[in-house]
Amino acid sequence: MNHSVDISKGKLLLAEPFMLDPHFKRSVIFLCEHQMEGSLGFILNKPLKMRVDRLVADFPEFNARVYYGGPVGTDTIHYLHRSGDIIDDSLPMGNNVYWGGNFEKLKFLIQSEVIKPRDIKFFAGYSGWSTGQLAEELHIGSWITAEMDPNYLFSVPPKKLWSKVLEVKGDTYSVFANIPDHLSWN
Repeated sequence: MNHSVDISKGKLLLAEPFMLDPHFKRSVIFLCEHQMEGSLGFILNKPLKMRVDRLVADFPEFNARVYYGGPVGTDTIHYLHRSGDIIDDSLPMGNNVYWGGNFEKLKFLIQSEVIKPRDIKFFAGYSGWSTGQLAEELHIGSWITAEMDPNYLFSVPPKKLWSKVLEVKGDTYSVFANIPDHLSWN
């Protein structure tokens, strides 16, 4: 496989099939920042057993799960959404996906039922890499890169996301997509 890849914000990183790190095993990460100083993204396919309105004080009732975004800053909440045209200060990530924005405006739009759970994903923590770290991990084959499709974030069930992205990539990757999570050696 070619590991000299063009990586930039708005791309996906998929854990290679045999990665054992429990934080990242079979994870799909949406990259929101990739600069000389480092990189930052959110794991899209690790839902937690908690709702955002039960986690964040003074939040309107909202039946939206929180996802494990990564092992860094797990006491912070982040969000990806498709409402950048109405949430002030949202950062465009491409493909009609936005990161963050004015939190008070977000709460107002949720309270007003303008934003629905299908329009947004919340993350506790994030995945981060220091200068050169992600490039090194890509070079040794820890990650497979892929193009982002908003359906991956808003429509594909989390348990199926890793396999789905690999299937869409095709070729050898579609074979990886069908490798069972727990291999048996008998």
